[in-house]
Amino acid sequence: MTNDYYRDFFIRPWEERDRIPAAEVIRSVLSEYGLGWEPDGADRDVLQVEECYLATGGEFWIIEYQNQVVGTGAYYPVTRGEKAVEIRKMYLLPSVRGVGLGKYLLQQLEDAIARRGFEQIWIETASVLAEAVKLYENNGYQPATGVETTRCDRVYVKQLTSIFDAGENGC
Repeated sequence: MTNDYYRDFFIRPWEERDRIPAAEVIRSVLSEYGLGWEPDGADRDVLQVEECYLATGGEFWIIEYQNQVVGTGAYYPVTRGEKAVEIRKMYLLPSVRGVGLGKYLLQQLEDAIARRGFEQIWIETASVLAEAVKLYENNGYQPATGVETTRCDRVYVKQLTSIFDAGENGC
């Protein structure tokens, strides 16, 4: 990913200095919805971004507003599908919700994933994260089975369409 802007929000790749601020954003949002922070479980990847994302062919993005980390979004390859990734750690603080940032972030993640040749995106979430559920369902994600994260009770999948399938010849 290259640096990007959405309105006054700066979206950029992970840097080592982001570990604590990113973890705090995620912990805060989980707490807001009554979900627990699991540093030895579902949230271990936030503390080990280099191993869990960067070294596996994934990406972890940071969203800043006025030089403060206000959100995250990430993906990494998974084996549960053909040429598949899982979008993970898509969290925004309450103060930056409702301006289209979540939808923009999801679209940018999908574009980056497609450019890298992946064909399928998986997302796990919890029903209590109603805004996330609505976002995924409104953007072509289909309910699936096989939840792997204990605090999650929903899993979605989306098949990406290759630019070649859309009628472009690539020349």
